[in-house]
Amino acid sequence: MEGLILAIDTATDIASAAAGSPREVRSVVAAKGARRHAAQIITLVDRALAAAGARARDLAALVVADGPGSFTGLRIGWAAAKGLAHERGIGISAVPSLMAAALGAAELIGSPVAACFDALRGQIYGAVYGFQPDKVDCLVAPALLTVAELVRIAPVRPRVAVGDGALAHAEEVGRWTGAPPVGLDALRPLAASLLLLAARAGAARELPDPLAAEPVYGRPAEAQVKWEARHGRPLPDPSRPIG
Repeated sequence: MEGLILAIDTATDIASAAAGSPREVRSVVAAKGARRHAAQIITLVDRALAAAGARARDLAALVVADGPGSFTGLRIGWAAAKGLAHERGIGISAVPSLMAAALGAAELIGSPVAACFDALRGQIYGAVYGFQPDKVDCLVAPALLTVAELVRIAPVRPRVAVGDGALAHAEEVGRWTGAPPVGLDALRPLAASLLLLAARAGAARELPDPLAAEPVYGRPAEAQVKWEARHGRPLPDPSRPIG
């Protein structure tokens, strides 16, 4: 990736935006509070660009946090990225938010790292990654599961687990890794990690049609689950023609 890149993350309770390149993070700003992401994201983007001495017209590409994560949060970040991509005529790539969190912890403690976001109902969105200077090894792909299930399928013992899901199951996670879990507050904002991962092999997925692309949510939204239970059929996809 060449030129100025903007990274956007709204997958967790901490929204962030960063500007720079896979070699250098020139600016990063963040704000906490998932319920305020919709009101905050454009301000965060403007602040990140201003701190980098740039404007939206200078952007060459966008990186957005892929899921799994907050359903509403992901939609907010992706909507902002799609709007900028459409306006500027530039491409978008997506990097898992779990991977971004794992990279932050790996730089503090070492690799491999388990990333765990709280999915409620006793479950987590979990993954395990190993990091090399030019590539990422996905040892366990992001999935909705319990900590016990993640422990069972992981091919290695991670050096640490990171995320609010790890904190929610601190005792179980600590027995597995041998180290206390790390919260997202202890890491740099995830948008900075998205930037640094954008060019690494095994990290990003390109979006050939950015306007039609969707994040990996991890599970259906609660409203969709209730609609399908009430009607006994899948929720219709509004992007598909009828008939």
